[in-house]
Amino acid sequence: MSLEFHPEPLGELRRTHRCGDLRRENAGEEVVLMGWVHRRRDLGGLIFLDLRDRQGLTQCVLNQATVPQAFAKAQVLRNEFVVALRGRVAERSAETRNPNLPTGDIEVQVEELRILNTARPLPLQVAEEQNVEEGLRMQYRYLDLRRPVMAQNLALRHRLAKATRDYLDSQGFYEVETPILVASTPEGARDYLVPSRTRPGHFYALPQSPQLYKQILMVSGIDRYFQLARCFRDEDLRADRQPEFTQIDLEMSFVGREDVLALVEGLMGHVFREGLGLEIPAHFRRLSHAAALDSYGSDKPDLRIDMRLHDVSELVDGCGFGVFQSALEEGSRVKALVVPGQAGASRKEQDALKELAVAAGLPGLFFLARAADGLKSSLMKFLGPEKALEICRVLGAEVGDLVVLAAGPRATLNAALGRLRLEFARRYDLFPQDRFEFLWVLDFPLYSWNDEENRLEAEHHPFTSPLPEDAGMLESEPLKVRAAAYDLVLNGNELASGSIRIHQREMQEKVLANIGLSVEQAREKFGFLLDAFEFGAPPHGGVAVGFDRMVALCAGETSIREVIAFPKNANAVDMMSGAPVLVDPEQLDVLKLKLQPRD
Repeated sequence: MSLEFHPEPLGELRRTHRCGDLRRENAGEEVVLMGWVHRRRDLGGLIFLDLRDRQGLTQCVLNQATVPQAFAKAQVLRNEFVVALRGRVAERSAETRNPNLPTGDIEVQVEELRILNTARPLPLQVAEEQNVEEGLRMQYRYLDLRRPVMAQNLALRHRLAKATRDYLDSQGFYEVETPILVASTPEGARDYLVPSRTRPGHFYALPQSPQLYKQILMVSGIDRYFQLARCFRDEDLRADRQPEFTQIDLEMSFVGREDVLALVEGLMGHVFREGLGLEIPAHFRRLSHAAALDSYGSDKPDLRIDMRLHDVSELVDGCGFGVFQSALEEGSRVKALVVPGQAGASRKEQDALKELAVAAGLPGLFFLARAADGLKSSLMKFLGPEKALEICRVLGAEVGDLVVLAAGPRATLNAALGRLRLEFARRYDLFPQDRFEFLWVLDFPLYSWNDEENRLEAEHHPFTSPLPEDAGMLESEPLKVRAAAYDLVLNGNELASGSIRIHQREMQEKVLANIGLSVEQAREKFGFLLDAFEFGAPPHGGVAVGFDRMVALCAGETSIREVIAFPKNANAVDMMSGAPVLVDPEQLDVLKLKLQPRD
């Protein structure tokens, strides 16, 4: 048969099963399968095809002696040809079964084959896992998505989305869609803007969050709202950032913090059970924001490893070591952490770690190894064996462990040791696999100080309520005010963020005034919300869960691009479609826009 072949029509054939469905109990049944040729093996009088669809693979066999016409067609098949076939399910012999494949106990003996479409030589392989340059994968995303791992990621995404909707529906939530074309926000520098044709010179913004609309829904009496919201932010991209992203957005009326936390814990339990078949704890650990920074050097600590930061200032005070003594006299602190099993770290490794510490803002690192043959450290002549052993005891360092010490101002010291803690865990492979550690971080500061602009700014967003016991300090000591805010951390990733909201106009205007918005500016930007608060706004709170990030963590992926069907690259470009693109001058004329020449 000539290798030139014209595709055939589907005709009356209709699929009876998907390629991952068939099992031993289907033996003897006549079936029709459709999909892509994953692999083809020609053994002379027999041709074996691995037929693939999104569900899986099925081995199909064509025998030249029994189906010569179908066999002749199969000789022209190449990877990614689209075919339909009719045949009979047969049980494989014991020695030919594939235990690594759900359909590995059977094969389909083909009686009829139709080639529905051909495929050009592939720019990237679907059947084999290869280290393909990401730009090529993005350019040919329709091929990349055929790879089994990507199909599995999208299937997982679907299951997690469905589990989310099912659970929130069971808890009395309404799914409500909020606008995509909205007014620009105070963070407008990061907004994507859309020009208005009907109001020249005016612009919509694409929402960074449905925040204001979901609060308005609470004022409207909806009581419990959610949506899988599409959000947009024009910012520099990282592995866990995209210009357009999805969040599980929800809001509840007549609730306090504990109600929201319990709801999210129930949601996570249901989603992980239905999506992954995993049971997670019913309640998550909790830390205050201050305690998280002090114990782990991060407001999103990865609790798969312990490795706490311990303040040993009192233990080393008076030891005579100049670096420690100078730091303590200046009001700084000395902290330590334990790296399990690394007492044998070489001088070269220790020097490399010291370089990391200096890059993180510390004057250096100091080591105390609890080796099998005794304590070893350049600090021994200052600490002495008793003090060194006491440090090991207080920190819980066992034989074989390495104690790492550093000195510096508290904030710098915490942040630097927090980064080093993660680097130690990566370098020495201390992160356990397939483990999910959730943590609530509570009591964030309501404000932080912006040194560049010399003003207060909201730590989360300006609609977060202060803790009632701190509200009296809003005017006198605003940086001491804690927020009724909470973040959910999973394996060192900020998975969700939320708060109890302000629901009274006077309080909202106070909080906005502290970040530099006058009453007039507040009314210009948020007048509709402020007005709504005067018509019976209930107490309310909510949270937004990073859905893309949650799927990536569940899939074991380090980048959310691996769980989004059509992501942008690091320059916010869609490599497949070419977006963003130049537009015709006529379109700009309609919008009353004119492009400035580049400098």
